[in-house]
Amino acid sequence: MADTVREIERKYEVGNDTQLPDLTGIGPVAAVAEAGTEDLDALYYDTTGLSLAADGITLRRRTGGRDAGWHLKLPVAPGVRDEVRAPLSDVPPPELTALVRSRALDQELVPVVRLRTRRTVRVLRDAAGTPLAEVAEDAVRAWPAAGSVGAGEAGAGRAGARWREIEVELLGEVDTGLLDEIGRALAAAGVRPASAASKLARALAETGQGRDGAAAPHTAGPGGRRSDGSGKAAAKAKSKGKGKAATKGAVKGKGKGAGAGKKGQTAGDVVLRYAHEQVRAIIELEPAVRRDLPDAVHQMRVATRRLRSAFRSYTKVLDRAATRPIGVELQWLAAELGVERDREVLTGRLQEALAGVPGTLRLGPLDARLRIWSERRRAGARDQLLAVLDGPRHLSLLKTLHAFLEEPPLRKAAGCPAPEVVAGAVLKDYRRLARRTEAALAAPAGRERDEALHGARKAAKRTRYAAEAARPALGRPAKKFATRTKRVQQLLGDHQDSVVARAALRELATQAQQAGEGGFTFGLLYGREEALAADRERALPDLWRKVSRRKHRAALGP
Repeated sequence: MADTVREIERKYEVGNDTQLPDLTGIGPVAAVAEAGTEDLDALYYDTTGLSLAADGITLRRRTGGRDAGWHLKLPVAPGVRDEVRAPLSDVPPPELTALVRSRALDQELVPVVRLRTRRTVRVLRDAAGTPLAEVAEDAVRAWPAAGSVGAGEAGAGRAGARWREIEVELLGEVDTGLLDEIGRALAAAGVRPASAASKLARALAETGQGRDGAAAPHTAGPGGRRSDGSGKAAAKAKSKGKGKAATKGAVKGKGKGAGAGKKGQTAGDVVLRYAHEQVRAIIELEPAVRRDLPDAVHQMRVATRRLRSAFRSYTKVLDRAATRPIGVELQWLAAELGVERDREVLTGRLQEALAGVPGTLRLGPLDARLRIWSERRRAGARDQLLAVLDGPRHLSLLKTLHAFLEEPPLRKAAGCPAPEVVAGAVLKDYRRLARRTEAALAAPAGRERDEALHGARKAAKRTRYAAEAARPALGRPAKKFATRTKRVQQLLGDHQDSVVARAALRELATQAQQAGEGGFTFGLLYGREEALAADRERALPDLWRKVSRRKHRAALGP
């Protein structure tokens, strides 16, 4: 069974003769206590292409010290990592390898680096004796692991790399401001922040290992690899005669620093940047979904929808023949992610509604009936989702997404100036939204209108996503356009939520009636949901008139 520890720390480089200053009196530190010396022996695992290191992830088997075992470190924020631990075993434990599957895919995890560390530990305590932080002075030796690229004669006594470093890690719920104060004290003593994000990153660099034969960067972190549509995509665009502009757009990929109207920015820059963000979100959120972290399923589902929407909106930039099959798989994944999420949201809505019913109108064991109804739908949902993530279809999708990042299927318009192309895509989606909204407003009340409004909602969401993707090229007008469209989406979303809630309430009332409990209260809630839906329908025409003003579209430019 794996457990998790949140690690908040700072790393520093020190020379052989550097002495750690006395930290007594720094902030709330009242005493510095010696905590002994440890000898640690760690073997780090990765794919042969260092897929984990490229994203700032480390997986190690370590002996010695107080926490011997397997440790998987997942980046959370700069200086913050979650360390997932498992007991010692001969091979990487499956509960940890599952958490790196979205990066490693089906590649074998093999030893890449061995580190031996002599660690001297001191504990900083406040006046009450409460531990505040741990300061570790590490003397490190590193070699390529036997059998890894560049291992050479490591096992035969080669010197390898050596360095000293200091780690300062907070203990408990201590304010991170203490790290800043300690950092200033260390700087005054000539201690400088580490250039490497981790021991592994430094070891890979100093032992000559790295991706594509190059030394691994010291600052590897999330998204650190060049999976941005460079290389193959540029060569492919050029070979098709699409000119320098298309090649330039492919090479830029993420376009990280792109701003509105940036000179030379192509449609490929803008669309690939947005698509890259969604693919990376899917890959990076999968471990969080597996760990059942709050909101992880929802955020991963949103990323799948955004990416699929981009494929459908920007068909002049990305070849639809190549993206359509990916879109089908993204739709499947979003549906699988939504099973538990939709149940959870709907149950919460119904619980809140029941809580607002006066006691005199609460007839029957309502909470118990709702709980039974919800649990029946929950049964097996979590296991089913994990089975999906472990299954061959999801693995195939992950491989496809990685391949998309390496070689996006660009069309000729990818090399064109961004504003004209992306504005055209947003306006195309807007026209689709307008047709659906007007059809819904004209539909007769009842099921036909409900379905039409739901279709308009999906069109609003697609238009909003297209506008958000276009923001680096179109700037503030695109942001405002997305915001206005989101208001339509939210109103229609409220209506659709009411449609779904009414179906559930009807089912609950039927089950209660069959059990002899009576369905009065569920019927009361049904009526309230019906009134809410009617209110949203009445509000739509006025909102649509405001959102659909010609000047909003004209502000987008072309």
